[in-house]
Amino acid sequence: MLNLTRYLPATALTLCLAGTVAAAPADSAATEARNLWHQGIAAGYQQLAQKALTLDTNAKAYCESPSESSRQALDKAWLDGFLAWQQVRFVDFGPVEKDNRGWQFQFWPDAKNLVGRKAGYLLGSDTPLDGDTLSGHGVAVQGFPMVEYLLFDDTLNGTDRALPGARACELLTAVSSHIAATASDLSGEWQAFREAYTGNELYTDTSIRAAMNALEILEDRRLANPMGLRGNGNRSPYRAEAWRSGRSLAAVQASVAGLQKYFLPAFTGLMEARGQSQLAADINAQTTEILEHFPALDTPMAGLLSDDGKFRSLQGLYVDVSQLVAQVNDQAAVALGVVRGFNSSDGD
Repeated sequence: MLNLTRYLPATALTLCLAGTVAAAPADSAATEARNLWHQGIAAGYQQLAQKALTLDTNAKAYCESPSESSRQALDKAWLDGFLAWQQVRFVDFGPVEKDNRGWQFQFWPDAKNLVGRKAGYLLGSDTPLDGDTLSGHGVAVQGFPMVEYLLFDDTLNGTDRALPGARACELLTAVSSHIAATASDLSGEWQAFREAYTGNELYTDTSIRAAMNALEILEDRRLANPMGLRGNGNRSPYRAEAWRSGRSLAAVQASVAGLQKYFLPAFTGLMEARGQSQLAADINAQTTEILEHFPALDTPMAGLLSDDGKFRSLQGLYVDVSQLVAQVNDQAAVALGVVRGFNSSDGD
């Protein structure tokens, strides 16, 4: 069995060890919610592991035999894997905390372009590219953004360092193998985490706070920041994630869909058990309304930011996300007595 204290959030663990919080009474609705959450997240992690393995397989196939068809398959495999990660990205506790796995999958935000700078260094070096090398250069080189850089960076693709060059392929396959191994380990460890997770009342609030944190990041960093609604007020697609591939909004869609699929069913049951059926229905309806913005918004964010007419559709999405944040983080949290905690995954 995994060590429970290893995965408890620091604030909750401190309270637990200090004895300042009495053990919560048995709560069948909360227990059922944790069982459903564990089952849903397990399915999400399994999908991530499968898509990551497909990415690794296609990366190796492309480098062994470059062609238009193998490149198309590789591009699709990257996107499928990246979006599978987006669906479970809201989980910021448990085995994903080990070795900063969330950051390993996606180093973002990247205000200093560490992904590009690290890639430039590694592509120009003759150091063998293996797991030790990747570990030595940190999380910026280990995940989906590095593969995205190799596939879609316009500047790189105009040079002789681009794929399917030998060094670029060496880096691509090293990173794709790392992603696949990390996803497989995460999936297995989450399964082993079942008893510790479902049997501890603290993880009810932890799971809800994870969704709350994910929604705040979605609203503030993933939408408001590139839209110019924060900071200096200037719109900039380069503040969005996955801007090189133009998949910023596809990632948003996947994250909301992941919450709808893996979080909301159990959350709805818990809300209903607390006499909050109408609020639960409103949250589900609001989530569906957000997803109805797609596929019209399945387009690069840059074009929406540069055209005032198109920008209005992005504003509509932002307003709907903000409404969902208010419903979950304010109304539902208050109704369930969930205290908003420190967001250790902020910016992940």
